[in-house]
Amino acid sequence: MEHYQPDPDLLTGRIILVTGTADSLGAAVGRASAAHGATVILSDLEESRLGPLYDQIVASGAPEPAILPLDLEGADETHYQAVAATLAREFGRLDGIAHCAAFAPFLSRIDDYDASEWERVVRINLTAPFLLTQACLPLLRHAPDASIVFTADRVGRHGLAYWGAFAAAKFGIEGLMQTLAEETKDQGRMRVNSLDPGIIRTGLRTRLYPGENPHELPAADTITPAYLYLLGPDSRGVTGKAL
Repeated sequence: MEHYQPDPDLLTGRIILVTGTADSLGAAVGRASAAHGATVILSDLEESRLGPLYDQIVASGAPEPAILPLDLEGADETHYQAVAATLAREFGRLDGIAHCAAFAPFLSRIDDYDASEWERVVRINLTAPFLLTQACLPLLRHAPDASIVFTADRVGRHGLAYWGAFAAAKFGIEGLMQTLAEETKDQGRMRVNSLDPGIIRTGLRTRLYPGENPHELPAADTITPAYLYLLGPDSRGVTGKAL
């Protein structure tokens, strides 16, 4: 994937849901997916924060995106089923999900981690992607070539001090990815993978490392070819991989 060059029409005709599109990584993945022909469903907590990206995509001449406000912390199974019903009514299927939303309030020792914050972080970073994916599985199965991409993190593959609930949730994401990939691999119509984008310039990184110069880090746009590869037809047959 390192030198992957996506075809300009790679995602033409595809319906792709991207979470966390009000922040750097999700916005970059949503923008790149639209530029390569997808109808992108932009999702984040506040609808007002999605407006600038929506306008940018429309102005570029890419397919008009849709906006889906979603509270990953507060939504329950009923909310996610309602989301899936709305997507079914509007689009009839879903060709891919890119889980780019992420949340970590602070870095802390396990000794000091507040239990309510632990549950909040795990819910946003692990339970919410599970519930959204579960609700959308029937829509994904209606697509001829569906792809689910969970955004991983280095601390979810090798634990690092002070990452607490975020690391635990990202370890869980790897387990969720592997389990779902095993359950769907024989169907031949869906692939499930995780992707660690590395240390890049995101709002989350800036909040957790306020003394770091964010402009010394790679922009989120530099990692989008890897997401496009996994979301598009070039990755057919690739499933269950921690990339």
